[in-house]
Amino acid sequence: MTGTKRLSKRRAVFIILAAAVLLAVLVLVCSGPEGAGLDSTEARVEYLASLGWEADPESEESRTISLPETLEGVLAQYNALQKQQGFDLEPYCGREIDSWSYSLVSYPSGEERVMAQLFTYKGRAIAGDVHSASLGGFMHGLK
Repeated sequence: MTGTKRLSKRRAVFIILAAAVLLAVLVLVCSGPEGAGLDSTEARVEYLASLGWEADPESEESRTISLPETLEGVLAQYNALQKQQGFDLEPYCGREIDSWSYSLVSYPSGEERVMAQLFTYKGRAIAGDVHSASLGGFMHGLK
């Protein structure tokens, strides 16, 4: 007969607690940061809604943009706006990113033709703005 070792209650509780902690860490790591998992129209519209913007999913327009190796001029100014809201385009220089535009259902001032622009890389929000499509319009951050 081979020797078997009994598992003490204390050791069993320790193993269960360790497994629970490991599971919790995995859930947190896999859930990703804010603005991640934006691979569908629904996810992007929900993300914009979480920031207070009601976007019309039917108005979605997309395109792929190649960022230059360095941000200069207007792009550097645009990135300054992005940095104010916690984004930064510099790590994506030289890469292709996705641009998503949506008409906003309503804007607090009542102005019409206001758009939300969201830039993503591999399904993660990396920049964005709200702007007026009218001549002499405005632009500000998403947040």
